[in-house]
Amino acid sequence: MEVSFRLKSMAESETLAMSQKSCELKEQGIDVINLSVGEPDFFTPDHIKQAAKEAIDANFSFYSPVPGYLSLRKAICEKLQRENGLTYTPDQIVCSNGAKQAVCNALLCVLNPDDEVIVPAPYWVSYVEMVKLADATSVVIPAGIDQDFKITPQQLQAAITSRTKAIILCSPSNPTGSVYSREELAALVDILAKCPNILVIADEIYEHINYIGHHESIAQFPELKDRVAIVNGVSKAYAMTGWRLGWLAAPTWLAKACIKLQGQYTSGPSSIAQKAAETAYLGDQSCVATMREAFARRRQLVVDLVHAIPGLKVNNPMGAFYVFPECKSFFGKTTPAGQVIANSGDLAMYLLEVGHVACVGGAAFGAPECIRMSYATSDDKLVEAFARIKEALVQLH
Repeated sequence: MEVSFRLKSMAESETLAMSQKSCELKEQGIDVINLSVGEPDFFTPDHIKQAAKEAIDANFSFYSPVPGYLSLRKAICEKLQRENGLTYTPDQIVCSNGAKQAVCNALLCVLNPDDEVIVPAPYWVSYVEMVKLADATSVVIPAGIDQDFKITPQQLQAAITSRTKAIILCSPSNPTGSVYSREELAALVDILAKCPNILVIADEIYEHINYIGHHESIAQFPELKDRVAIVNGVSKAYAMTGWRLGWLAAPTWLAKACIKLQGQYTSGPSSIAQKAAETAYLGDQSCVATMREAFARRRQLVVDLVHAIPGLKVNNPMGAFYVFPECKSFFGKTTPAGQVIANSGDLAMYLLEVGHVACVGGAAFGAPECIRMSYATSDDKLVEAFARIKEALVQLH
């Protein structure tokens, strides 16, 4: 017996693998600072937890409708209107087990073998693997640090072929923290508007963790409104990663397709998580601002700390909670143990084993010259982590 060709073709999630290695070292008694995980270090706000407790007492313990409770879907529509100026109806909302499932649902519902999906790089590690799962092909557009990790309209135009079926756009970005402005999105829309067969999957899970003010959604442009699938959820904005509640806002035809698909392999998401998410969207939003302010402070702290390390080149991320420094100046150097650093994966492993700081090599994100570091941890740990990183890098020769 052996596994399917689909599984053989997929890579293990590098972010989860590095987190696991970090945990293994911790179990051995080693003090590891984990900068590999894309997870807020805050607790879920009390009023949201209280809503979950009340839902349990009210016996919300049965199967929910596949797309989620109507009350939650209405709350999401209200959020989209209030915060984004976008009009959706509940039948266009599909709630799922995290935003990750929402992205995968959309891809599996539209892709056929040999279709192409445009994936700007750096990209989140799971995008290209999900495209593989759908038997389609990723067309990667590289965007380096010198262009703030954002693709240009010219690059987009050059990547489009007769087989292009979708594009995945993540803003604010994981892993870079880059954010597309309204003007930058408009320039991409000018290209996409001429291609009516391309679906835009807009991953906006980091919407509320941005340092430029109002979030700009590509769904705001009427030329594309009927071809945009917004993916979002409560994980990042409300510190609810473990609750596993994401959602898709899409044209009705795609929402119906996702419901059909999800109904066969997971059904509706957790009933309790849904009631908690409903309160997250309809309740007090000050918790979102409080966490964003903390991330903004940490962002500046980390950018300054990276700038103080010779050999690392970093941009100034405008969202999310990552820095993605270019580290290729260390390639070819030798560790004190005599090992050669051939790539960012080697560098990440060296920092873990010698500096006891967990990061993730950039190859998994489509940018092998970079390394991802999350600053979703305390200021004290960040200062200590980058002191360790600096000390470990000095030992390379």
